[in-house]
Amino acid sequence: MATSPEHQQQLTNMDAVRRDIRQALKGEASSWLKPLSAADKGNQVEHTLTHRCMCVDEALRQLWRALSMPESWCLVAVGGYGRGELFPFSDVDVLVLIDQEPEAELVEKLEQFCGSGWDIGLEIGHSVRTLDQCLEEAGKDITIQTALVECRLIIGNKKNFSELQLRFDESLDKKQFFRKKTLELQQRHAKYQETPYSLEPNCKESPGGLRDLHVILWVARAAKLGKSWSEMARNGLITPFEAAKLRKYERTLKLIRYQLHVTTGRREDRLVFDVQTQLAESLGYKATPAKRSSEQLMQTYYLAAKSVMQLNAILLQNIELSIFGSSSQPVHIDDEFQAIDSFLDIRDDDVFARNPSAMLRAFIVMQQNPSLKGMSARTLRQLWHNRVRINSSFRKNPVNKALFIEFFKQPRGIVHELRRMNETSVLSRYLPAFRKIVGQMQHDLFHVYTVDQHILTVVRNLRRFTMAEHAHEYPFCSQLMANFDEHWLLYIAALFHDVAKGRGGDHSELGEVDARRFCKEHGFDQESTDLVAFLVRHHLTMSNTAQKKDLSDIEVIQEFAELVKTPRNLTALYLLTVADIRGTSPKVWNAWKGKLLEDLYRITLKQLGGQAPNRREMLEEQKGEAKRILRLYALSDDVQDKLWENLEVSYFLRQDPSEIAWHTRHLFWRVNAEQPVVKARLSPIGEGLEVLVYTKDEMDLFARICGYFDSKNLSILDSKIHTTKHGYALDSFLIQHDSGDEFYRETISLIEAELQDVLTRKPPLPAPVFGRMSRQSKHFPVRPRIDLKPDEKGNQYLLSISATDRTGLLYSIAKVLAQYKVSIQTAKIMTLGERAEDSFLVYGPSLSSQKLQIQLEADLLELLSI
Repeated sequence: MATSPEHQQQLTNMDAVRRDIRQALKGEASSWLKPLSAADKGNQVEHTLTHRCMCVDEALRQLWRALSMPESWCLVAVGGYGRGELFPFSDVDVLVLIDQEPEAELVEKLEQFCGSGWDIGLEIGHSVRTLDQCLEEAGKDITIQTALVECRLIIGNKKNFSELQLRFDESLDKKQFFRKKTLELQQRHAKYQETPYSLEPNCKESPGGLRDLHVILWVARAAKLGKSWSEMARNGLITPFEAAKLRKYERTLKLIRYQLHVTTGRREDRLVFDVQTQLAESLGYKATPAKRSSEQLMQTYYLAAKSVMQLNAILLQNIELSIFGSSSQPVHIDDEFQAIDSFLDIRDDDVFARNPSAMLRAFIVMQQNPSLKGMSARTLRQLWHNRVRINSSFRKNPVNKALFIEFFKQPRGIVHELRRMNETSVLSRYLPAFRKIVGQMQHDLFHVYTVDQHILTVVRNLRRFTMAEHAHEYPFCSQLMANFDEHWLLYIAALFHDVAKGRGGDHSELGEVDARRFCKEHGFDQESTDLVAFLVRHHLTMSNTAQKKDLSDIEVIQEFAELVKTPRNLTALYLLTVADIRGTSPKVWNAWKGKLLEDLYRITLKQLGGQAPNRREMLEEQKGEAKRILRLYALSDDVQDKLWENLEVSYFLRQDPSEIAWHTRHLFWRVNAEQPVVKARLSPIGEGLEVLVYTKDEMDLFARICGYFDSKNLSILDSKIHTTKHGYALDSFLIQHDSGDEFYRETISLIEAELQDVLTRKPPLPAPVFGRMSRQSKHFPVRPRIDLKPDEKGNQYLLSISATDRTGLLYSIAKVLAQYKVSIQTAKIMTLGERAEDSFLVYGPSLSSQKLQIQLEADLLELLSI
């Protein structure tokens, strides 16, 4: 259809208008897309966000006028735009309020308006509704209700907009609105594990983020209690001091989010590892010998988020009280505390000023009264204001020392109240050493919490060992804890085990000094002091021994037993070690590590009990138990002789009797098999798949097996490599796949057939194919380390390798060793999160040449650095 000259002129005029507006916005964008300097960290960010709103307002007004929109309509800003703040890459959310359903010509104008918004460079999110439709939709959708709570007129009919506000206010049920918004807040907090201390937090959505502040503003506006922090202070919801703090932390969070948008060039609210350093440097943070710039930035963020959570709890309670009123009379607890609506409340505002010790006692009262569901806003507020009274004199007061220890001796509520103590800053004020690690990040690829949150998680894990409802998780730990007196000493040790991180130096040694000082100041007897100090000093020793050393080596056990000295020390160290590993990351703990630790515990306990391991006795015990198992399968007493006479003593000492029996059942009748034997079964430890390989030994056998597992995305958790006296390899592997038990059951036969085929055909070893490194690995890489040294006799060498783990790594290492004709006697594979710590006992003629040794190490380092 032909376009009239008048219509063509209108289109031309609109093109010109859009072009002019786009150019104007582009010119203004230079001011809100530039990084703010260190000097701009105060009100400048708020000025910039407001300025962008004003520029966008004017741009939309120009479009509105250019299209001659009806006089009865109005353009309304909603969401963050309605609040008067627009981050660089945030959506521009608007409501077009119309008086009736538009005719075709007006529909076209609406489409032109919205399309023009995108043309001028704005990401417009729009809705078109009549007043009645707005109210109807708001009644059905809390999101629309929320948008209308902070709506703002940009241009159009003021009377119609005022009527919208009036009728919306009349229809809004402030009680229902409060319930829904607080429920949303609880669900969002649960999504982020109830903590602001994620290593990659969302500065908008995570607990303590900007969204928490928005919730307060929404419910306060809806209840007519104030549209700003200063109004809320005038209405008695918060004090002027608290309002100033909220403004300060709000500016901090806004600055971080603003700079995050500018740094990434997109709408990004997550403080991911990829941008933390760049963001920190753009905000003026400088790296120091003790802390990276990113660590300083994140501690600033965590302090702001933590404070927002504290003040958020106070405000929400006060708003709830203003909306709903109190439903009950105070219930007397003692001379200083009472209960109101199941919240712990102080009897008057001066309780903590008169008796600062009551700040510690408040948490004990919470522990002793399970009916209490939290602390009242007044109690939280006075804790917040009086926490500065927890000073050197407070810490030296014998009453306060006794109260702090009494807290850990309570039968319930320790973890919950310890977290509350941390959230209210009482814990960090009482323990200055703890204060230094609040919000301290850990750049080691396997911790997923900040140091303080990891410590509290370890305490939680220890507590779970005492609870009957959790006994099914780790029955052996629960059994040991039930027989361990003075559980609270373990909690104190957990509190100090990582408290010295980030200071430089060995945190175990520095932490031991802090722990001894604490124990002395709090009147511990020598035995208890020594136990706590021992646990802090050696909290990593048991895991290192179990995972990196050969537990069949009698000298290893003797050395470890000499270190722990007593069964009580051993039990305490075992419980702390399990709780510590479980408190790092879900990726780090597995059943295999649990078995290694339990094996080390049981063997060492025998050593401490006077049953010193004797190689001959151990050998006979292992063989005897294996024979007993074989008899259960109706096999004769001498069926194993032909196979066993070809096995070294080390084989029997390193394998469980059940593994020996399993191997024997499948191999006794084919000791001199011409074809490879491959058998697999579900691991008896309850996790993973056990694979047996028996074939004539070859130089590249280990590499070939690793290559097959890599091709199937199977991770090797452990491997035991043995060479028989007649030249056969008897190797066993513990492998794992992300899919779990169902995958293993379905693929056992396939793995047996495919791996046997690979070992029979012996195809050329393919080039290694490395899997992609994770984001964390890229930003916190493990410096590759190679250590190759001879054993005591000089016949074999111990090769230790540390590097960032990824698919193809083990196969690549094995392939390099095969190229140098280096045979693997034993292999110990350990993965800590995304860090590989592997050790091999190797031998071969090339190792006797210093030149070839150096070349081998250089090739391995080059491989690990790819």
